[in-house]
Amino acid sequence: MIKIKNKFSSPLWSDSLMASNAFKEIKKLVAQIYAETGETINFMEVCGTHTMSIAASGMRKFFPKELKMLSGPGCPVCVTSQGDIDRILEIAAIKDVIITTFGEMMRVKGSSGKDLHSVREEGADIRVLYSPLDALRIASENKDKKIVFIGVGFETTAPIIAQTVFHAHNRKINNFFITPLFKLVPPALKAVLPDGHKISGFILPGHVSVVIGSKSYNFVSEKHKVPCVVAGFEPMDIIGGINMLLLQILRKTPKVETEYFRAVTMDGNKSAQEIMKKVLKVAAAEWRAIGSIEKSGLVLSDAFKRFDAFKHFKIKHYASKEPKGCICGKIIMGLALPADCRFFGNKCTPSDAIGPCMVSSEGACAAWFKYGGQQ
Repeated sequence: MIKIKNKFSSPLWSDSLMASNAFKEIKKLVAQIYAETGETINFMEVCGTHTMSIAASGMRKFFPKELKMLSGPGCPVCVTSQGDIDRILEIAAIKDVIITTFGEMMRVKGSSGKDLHSVREEGADIRVLYSPLDALRIASENKDKKIVFIGVGFETTAPIIAQTVFHAHNRKINNFFITPLFKLVPPALKAVLPDGHKISGFILPGHVSVVIGSKSYNFVSEKHKVPCVVAGFEPMDIIGGINMLLLQILRKTPKVETEYFRAVTMDGNKSAQEIMKKVLKVAAAEWRAIGSIEKSGLVLSDAFKRFDAFKHFKIKHYASKEPKGCICGKIIMGLALPADCRFFGNKCTPSDAIGPCMVSSEGACAAWFKYGGQQ
């Protein structure tokens, strides 16, 4: 007897029958909407973890052609400007400095073509950590050195690093610094919603929403009339979120809904919000290939500004310079797909990336390269 493998038999699909029925429902809803409007439905998954889950599960190939999934500016490595990478590399070259960082920042290139990995090979002391608290330990053990932790990320990592700065302040550790390059998700959504935008709905990030709460996105549905769903990261979470968005469109009732109800509340995590408010303050931020967005970043507040590595080492601001021909900016704005880039898969690969969308494990280009675009 020949066994036929079910198309949803991957370990990523916990229930093949449920998945099959869910896709049938999506096709039905899309057909209804397309019959009414005659327009393609463009959903943007904001978070890079969603991008990778969508690619790994292969779900795109089961969508009708009238439904497109676009990647958004929710990959922290991808949106760190090249000018800020240049500033980090300048600090790494200073004598008696130890750079500590999460691993994904190691291969992001500056305008010179160098990255933290290459300058480490040239002799710089650069260490990959799993927690910023480990950087405090290194600072305590190396009082003759200055330890800098690369502070990159969204509202998920900002509270952890803010708490680390608070510990350094209380313990009077004076040789510890961070590069405050944090980004905020809601202002980024405003940037991708100009007049004439073609985004039909947002799959909103789960982890960020755990911290800031689902009500932080109300302006998207109330002002811009764009449906929103906060979704978890399993394939069926995302499928459920897409179904909820389609129903909002069909019923003409744009709002913010939560599929990821097991973790996300309307108000978010008050403790995380408080430590961010205590240590950090809102400021303009430079987003890679997008430019400066008002009130879209977090820097150290006045009470903690002595921990700012850029200020301590007097590192000037660099204008961002994108690699010629790289379209990462268009990809994270939902204006292009990875396959539209002439470098994709030939000159730009994960082992030798030109742009950050290929460097990060959550980048759209890395996801398409590893699993195929399927759309």
